[in-house]
Amino acid sequence: MAVLDIELGDVYRLRKPHPCGSYDWRVRRTGADIGLICLGCGRRVLLPRSTFERRVKTRLAREGAPPGADPARADEDG
Repeated sequence: MAVLDIELGDVYRLRKPHPCGSYDWRVRRTGADIGLICLGCGRRVLLPRSTFERRVKTRLAREGAPPGADPARADEDG
């Protein structure tokens, strides 16, 4: 299994909703633990990297990418 390329500011959709109902989270810290902020209510959580990688469904946006850009293609050249 490949390691996710997680960068500050990335927005991820997780498999289960937060109690507020939002599935979307912004990365605010990387390392052995991943710091996340819920985009629904602003709650901050800290997850071990292994737990975060299991719970990720998809990356929605990469910080610095133009709006509407396909996040799956953001890492490709050309």
